[in-house]
Amino acid sequence: MAGIGRMVGVGVGAGRSGRRIAGIAAALIVGLVIGLGDDAAAQGSGRRFTMIRDAEIEHIIRSYARPIFDAAGLDSDAVAIALVRDPTLNAFVAGGMNIFLFTGLLLEVAEPSELIGVIAHETGHIAGGHLVRGRARLEQASAEAILSTLVGVGVAVLAGRGDAAAAAAVTGSEFARRRLLAFIRAQESAADQAALTLLDRAGISGRGLLAFLERLADQELLPESRQDPYLRTHPLTRSRVDTVRHFVERSRHADRALPARFAEWHRRMQAKLFGFLYPDRALRRYRADAAAVAPRYGRAIALYRRSLLAEALPVIDRLIAEEPTNAFFHELKGQMLLENGRPAAALPSYRRAVELKPDSGLLRAALAQTLLQTPDVANARAAVVHLAVARRFEPRSPFVWRLLATAHGRLGEQGLTAYALAEEALARGDRALARAQAARAEALLPAGTPGWLRAQDIRAVADGPE
Repeated sequence: MAGIGRMVGVGVGAGRSGRRIAGIAAALIVGLVIGLGDDAAAQGSGRRFTMIRDAEIEHIIRSYARPIFDAAGLDSDAVAIALVRDPTLNAFVAGGMNIFLFTGLLLEVAEPSELIGVIAHETGHIAGGHLVRGRARLEQASAEAILSTLVGVGVAVLAGRGDAAAAAAVTGSEFARRRLLAFIRAQESAADQAALTLLDRAGISGRGLLAFLERLADQELLPESRQDPYLRTHPLTRSRVDTVRHFVERSRHADRALPARFAEWHRRMQAKLFGFLYPDRALRRYRADAAAVAPRYGRAIALYRRSLLAEALPVIDRLIAEEPTNAFFHELKGQMLLENGRPAAALPSYRRAVELKPDSGLLRAALAQTLLQTPDVANARAAVVHLAVARRFEPRSPFVWRLLATAHGRLGEQGLTAYALAEEALARGDRALARAQAARAEALLPAGTPGWLRAQDIRAVADGPE
């Protein structure tokens, strides 16, 4: 699961029971304030998103974000960064300390400073407690205002239907709607101020945030259908841009450059995304005779995505020869071989990737998956060891628990298999299956063992209130 080629789909569109409408509405105000993108809003639109995981891209974004999180007094490990496969330019915060970044945003921003500015803005929402305040404000609004303004506008924006948004707005209380929208604009301005403070505290120039907002401001006169969703979901006014500009001009860090490696990381991240998501276009964009690393990286990925393994392998081999300690180059070669039915040949590459970056749960899981695709029972035992480490970094990953269940199954350890399946079901939100597998684990595991005790905990959670 470490490679971006292995994407995890998150279904968005399943209906919720009426008794949870208040909870959905409360989530919607968070989405509207922060970016109208949480899963509750998307459920109403019928749209489906795909969440993607990639060890390298997540490492790059966390490297950008860590100084911001530190400046905000946040535990970096407690802030989840989720990548959404979607071509639109958008980002939002939802469900606590979860920052969602769309691939369209990652591909569109010209410089890492712009992306860092966006992350600082979203972190400003977290640090400012806007999710909590938004929920409290929503609870004071009438049901009519909630449903007409938030649900209507939220669904329309996510579906790209500005006409529906307008219709929803006029059917509700105009006074309540204006109050809520004014509140949203105030939240956005407050997040700007927090972002600038955090950037200054971290010693980072705010010019990236300014450049990003100026680009969005240029779209204000465009028809709504042609505006980036980020602009529609983060209401922008010229005064906001002017405020940011004045702050940046007075900042002692205004002209401070980012580390040179950030720009190279940015180029590689974009090449990787482009190669995976748009391989045909990437092959036209990234020439075979390119000298820089990023275009060759993107080309290697695009060739592999087009099942041209014989052409892709020499390109990645040359990159590995140039940067033998780059864990992500080794990972990509392993992924190429594994997904072409050659797990034994992929093992050395994945093992080397884990040696170079042992604290990556995604790389550990990818190595374990490769080990489990070989017939050697000893490899199943090795997979259990790597997955035990992966669990520390990815405790809520259904994929890790599914691999662990597979490994224990290969070893004939039925009690531990049931326990791992219970954890997987709980991580997926399937309480009925979690309850059933936990009960099975309790029956099979010795009383008092860690797995037996945890199975009891899982049953208690699964039996608890929704």
